[in-house]
Amino acid sequence: MDIQTRPGKIRLLPPEEARKIAAGEVIDRPAALVRELLDNAIDAGGRAIETAIEGGGIRKTEVSDDGEGMEKEDLELCCRTHATSKIRSLEDLERMETLGFRGEALAAAAAVSRIEILTSVNGRGGWLLTSEPGNAGPALSPASRAKGSSVRALGLFDTIPARKQFLKREAAEGSLCRQACLDKALAFPRISFRLLQDGQLKLLLPPAASFKDRFVQALLGKDEGAFIHEIAAQGPGLSVVLVVGGPELFRTGRRQQYIMANGRRIQDYSLLKALECGLQGWFPNGTHPVGAIFVDIDPALADFNIHPAKREVRFRDPGAVHHAVAAALRDFARRYVQSGFADRADSAPPGGPKTPGGGLEGKLALEALLDHPPAFAALPRKSLWAREAPEEVRETASYPAFPELPLQEAGRPISGGAPRSGELRLAGRLFKLFILVEWRDRLFIIDQHAAHERLLYDRLLASPIPKQELLVPIRFETQGEAEDQFLTLNRETMLNLGIVIHQDGAAWRIEALPAAWRLSDAETVQAILSLKNTVDTMAERWAATLSCHQAIRDGDYLDDAGAADLAAAVLGLADPRCPHGRPIWAEVSRETLCRAVRRL
Repeated sequence: MDIQTRPGKIRLLPPEEARKIAAGEVIDRPAALVRELLDNAIDAGGRAIETAIEGGGIRKTEVSDDGEGMEKEDLELCCRTHATSKIRSLEDLERMETLGFRGEALAAAAAVSRIEILTSVNGRGGWLLTSEPGNAGPALSPASRAKGSSVRALGLFDTIPARKQFLKREAAEGSLCRQACLDKALAFPRISFRLLQDGQLKLLLPPAASFKDRFVQALLGKDEGAFIHEIAAQGPGLSVVLVVGGPELFRTGRRQQYIMANGRRIQDYSLLKALECGLQGWFPNGTHPVGAIFVDIDPALADFNIHPAKREVRFRDPGAVHHAVAAALRDFARRYVQSGFADRADSAPPGGPKTPGGGLEGKLALEALLDHPPAFAALPRKSLWAREAPEEVRETASYPAFPELPLQEAGRPISGGAPRSGELRLAGRLFKLFILVEWRDRLFIIDQHAAHERLLYDRLLASPIPKQELLVPIRFETQGEAEDQFLTLNRETMLNLGIVIHQDGAAWRIEALPAAWRLSDAETVQAILSLKNTVDTMAERWAATLSCHQAIRDGDYLDDAGAADLAAAVLGLADPRCPHGRPIWAEVSRETLCRAVRRL
């Protein structure tokens, strides 16, 4: 009996229908097609790659390169399912260094669009392949082009109306295609990329010397580029390049944070968290750093074959990658603070780089303002006069240049003994960030969040942290034996930190947390597992995390009595720095203020 006509509910799909359905796992929209074709162009050794799209990539998507091209025999096979030049066996996945490897991209494109491939291996002669969905096979004919290949896909999803109707507007799909080009350009700075959209040049990125240069070139302007840094780090079987913005450059969202692994942009929450944790305290609350993490890892230590579009990767030891990133960022932050801003000010363009977006109070992180204030660039005299002074004043004014207003280096115990609460006069509040306090002949500028954070930190370390049982335990699974061993060996230590955790078969269950804990379940699990890399200082790390989340925030209002008590407490500290090592206050004397306005 024919298997298609036998009784029963289960049927075998016709091969062509099965191909179209399977193709949707790889190519779900034009941007996915762009990504796959760019992967092929890069694997082919292309050094100059051009992408051209029309109608958001739905009417036409074409990627051209100057790579090695294909012989006629390879061209005949390239659109068949699982036809690949990258691997020969399953074991090759452990040594795979190319972006593509499954042989699905061209086959998927041929199943859902009309395909034309023009290729040449020597620039003297070549071949053209044309393929229509549903046809028996592709047609080949002689053609000519320069060395390399061009792959053109026309009428994406024309034969699958059910999928095509769920695509976005052409402009939105075009933006996603542009982002796909940017993702590849960031990961391969030495390759030039061009993007044409409906005949107009939308992206032109010539080769860059480094990841940092490409990041600035692709995403930022020259002014913001002055605040970008490149950091290198290493771990077992991996190397990492970090491109991050300094405390002057941040965003209210995470759209300019990128994670790249072996040339692919991936979704990895733990590495995004490592980027945030490594620079914790640098940025005002509610803002996020700008940056990218480029991981180059031994293919044997990572599995890229767990997602149809390769958007995810499973690291054999994710803790090692997380530690390499976070440790490198912490070390950079420490060196950055120690060196101050003097070198940056000296090397800045004339007039100094402009703070992104304008206003000093809104765009410089609090810690950057207080750490080494003498190194700030001079006040913008011309723009100040042009904005505020009448024309006749600007013409006749002959005042000397404005002097710098030096603040005493912050982070040291207060000189002359600590004041008591009754001796202080609350002078006001500034930018919803600072408490201003007058004592004797000095003005103290206190970071209210860092101040409260330090007091909480000292209190948490002085006694066991109170815990609260969870109504619904948090259940999670670890990523390997190393994390299981860490949790097993440190369960008793975690009790003193307010954490009650038990093993539940192959998983773990968190049954209690510190009373004031505020993070989500996923963030909680990540915070606990991140302690694995700081076993010797686990209590201090956990206390710092708790105090940071429990402390009052920028913008929170304290009444006058509370503000005065907080100021008196922190001005009496022997080590007036927050748990992350940043200064809590800075001071300026009456004499300094008088000199600044020429009263002395």
